[in-house]
Amino acid sequence: MKRKVAGQNSIPRIFTLLIAGLLLVVGCQKQSEQGPPPARIPEVATVTIASQRVELTTDLPGRTSAFRVAEIRPQVNGLIIKRIFEEGADVKEGQLLYRIDPVPFQVALNSAEASLGRARANLPSIQSRTERYQDLLTDNAVSRQDYDDAAAAVAQVKADIEYWKALVEAARIDLNYTRVVAPFDGRIGRSYVREGSLVTAYQPQSLATLQQIDPIYVDVVQSSAELLRLRRRIETGRLSPDGEDRNKVRILLEDGTAHDHPGTLQFADVTVDPTTGSYSLRIVVPNPDHVLLPGMYVRAVIQEGIAENAILVTQQGVSRNTKGEPVALIVDASGTVQQRLLTLDRTLGNQWLVASGLASGDRVIVEGMLNIRPGMAVKAVDFEAGRNAETSSQTGGTAAAPKP
Repeated sequence: MKRKVAGQNSIPRIFTLLIAGLLLVVGCQKQSEQGPPPARIPEVATVTIASQRVELTTDLPGRTSAFRVAEIRPQVNGLIIKRIFEEGADVKEGQLLYRIDPVPFQVALNSAEASLGRARANLPSIQSRTERYQDLLTDNAVSRQDYDDAAAAVAQVKADIEYWKALVEAARIDLNYTRVVAPFDGRIGRSYVREGSLVTAYQPQSLATLQQIDPIYVDVVQSSAELLRLRRRIETGRLSPDGEDRNKVRILLEDGTAHDHPGTLQFADVTVDPTTGSYSLRIVVPNPDHVLLPGMYVRAVIQEGIAENAILVTQQGVSRNTKGEPVALIVDASGTVQQRLLTLDRTLGNQWLVASGLASGDRVIVEGMLNIRPGMAVKAVDFEAGRNAETSSQTGGTAAAPKP
């Protein structure tokens, strides 16, 4: 009786399994008839390239130097009896700086003037005697020798007069040199001598150093290779040298701030340093507030020219291939990804200046590059439009949020 009940229970269970298997087979057949789901086209964000007018500049390091420098030295021997100026102060041209004891030079001048006066006093009598001898010579009242001696005496006195005049002038110059004055307007440094110090004419040690720092020089160095590249860009027409204020140079201080007064490019050296392969540029910079001091490190932003149809691409859209060459992925008119090999010139902010490889109207992929490769079909979305829509959505959500 128990065996019969067990057999009857197993029949419905087997029947249920058969029905489930049939349903599974039918479902698989329907799925196979429908086929795999369609592949999803990847979406990428692109930036459309447009040519534009760009001012190209070069940022070069440099040092400041004084516009004029004078090492103040004595021109006569003597004792310093007075220092007139204040160290570190601004002085004017002709301002008295040092006073050398003038007494010996005044004595020398007085002596020379006295000798000159004596020579001039002797001239009239000797000249009159010579004239009388000349009249008597026609009557043979005096000998020819006496007349020649009188004429020679006149010439000698005249020579003495010129000699003493020169000595007077030299003594007067030496006396003036006891007043050591500033040769030009500028700022004077420390004094290397004190009152009572003995100085000699044209000694190696200067008394002080005077520097003119308004305006001031900025000397920068540029490589000769960069100069050749600049000339080639101008010759090929990719760069125009006729920009506004082409010789104006912007000066950046050590802390990165800009100097209030732009400089002017004065000259470029004609010789290249063979050890560094570079040449020097000199810039004249107004410095009325004396912000720039000699020896300071600055950076000079020099205008090279104007690129009328420059191609700029964001650095986000440029990558490197296995050879290290710069490449960009673009979306062509059919929506297919293409790879372009680029030639880059320089960076301008967060963008690359492209010399070749891109043209105006190209759509460069800047987002979504990880899941694509050249030849794939993609859906291109404008990067700026997408970012603006996202910003608007975030702003709207914030505005609609309920107040706590």
